[in-house]
Amino acid sequence: MLDLFTPRFREEKLHNYFRRISADPHYAKVQPIIQNWATGLLDRRGESQKFINEFQTTFNSSMWELYLNRALTDLGCSVDFSKSAPDFFVRGPGNYEFNIEAVVSDQPPTAKQKKTFNEQDFKTRGALKLAGKIRDKLDLYRGSNGKKHPYSSMSHVCSRPFVIAIAPFDSDLSLTQNNELINMVLFGLAPPLLEGPDLGKQDKITSLLKPSGARVEMGIFTNDSFKEISAVFFSTVGTFGKAVVEGKIDRLVRSTRYRVIDKDRIAPGSELWQVGTHRFQLAALNYLLTQRRESEHQIGGADVLIQHSSFHRETHLDGFQVYFNPFAEVPFEPEFPWPAEIALNYYDVESGEHIQAHPDGALVSRQVYQITPEYIRLLLGSYGFLS
Repeated sequence: MLDLFTPRFREEKLHNYFRRISADPHYAKVQPIIQNWATGLLDRRGESQKFINEFQTTFNSSMWELYLNRALTDLGCSVDFSKSAPDFFVRGPGNYEFNIEAVVSDQPPTAKQKKTFNEQDFKTRGALKLAGKIRDKLDLYRGSNGKKHPYSSMSHVCSRPFVIAIAPFDSDLSLTQNNELINMVLFGLAPPLLEGPDLGKQDKITSLLKPSGARVEMGIFTNDSFKEISAVFFSTVGTFGKAVVEGKIDRLVRSTRYRVIDKDRIAPGSELWQVGTHRFQLAALNYLLTQRRESEHQIGGADVLIQHSSFHRETHLDGFQVYFNPFAEVPFEPEFPWPAEIALNYYDVESGEHIQAHPDGALVSRQVYQITPEYIRLLLGSYGFLS
């Protein structure tokens, strides 16, 4: 297999993340993990050299494809790399075939991060980026704007599900968005209220305005305007950080996991399922914040964990989310054997509700930090452990 990590360019042309992985001895364990993710991907005729060049110079889109390539193996699938497009022609269990086009909402190489942070601007800009990239890939499928060989004309694409796999890399904070913005883009749901009597309530949102004043549709899976797309694969954790935690490198990990349980399964006096917000120190550098809400039959919410990497557990598929388009011309197979970690998302056309088939413990977000006094104080202070 071709080597991803032998530098091919002058240092100034290499992406910052690539320079860090290839030069920092602390990341030596990461290189063979990422190289393993590339199995098969670098065998595509005429594409391998281009892929390695992009991995070293632009990084994010290639990293996302590497993550997906390994994820497909863990899903029990194989990829036919004799097909040049879309990115993955997949054969799953039972010889079920579908196509995936991968894309990231990236930032231009010269983009400067704003010194001041405005949460609403961040969410609007992030949602518009996701919507724009999905639209771009739909145009490739349809052959819009004069494309001579649209995906829809390819024999291995026609009559098979077409999936867009997207990840956000459009700002330094893009991986903190959880699934709020993709919920907005696909199902037209505003972020949930985090306090007050309507805690958890989500308003509907039909469009957002670009800086130019142009209106961009949200909720693209609530009607048939994107019917060619069967499903969307999404993750904010299919990143370099995934390889870092898989390599058990000495780091501080902040993660959020979805939690839900039937009330009749809760042990009497359980502290971990008590309603409200509660904090626990489980060990040195192992902190847990629980957030719980009560419904008629269940207790749900989230766990926020701040841990040394030796306590953190994460599979390659943790954090992988699937969104199904109820208006798809070619629906994704409803009986596909998804592994236990996968979070499935449906839209009920009649009720207009987002149906979350998320397993208890599903990973929602994760970030990795160097273990320094500054980061420890920042994280513990941000989640109320120092007050």
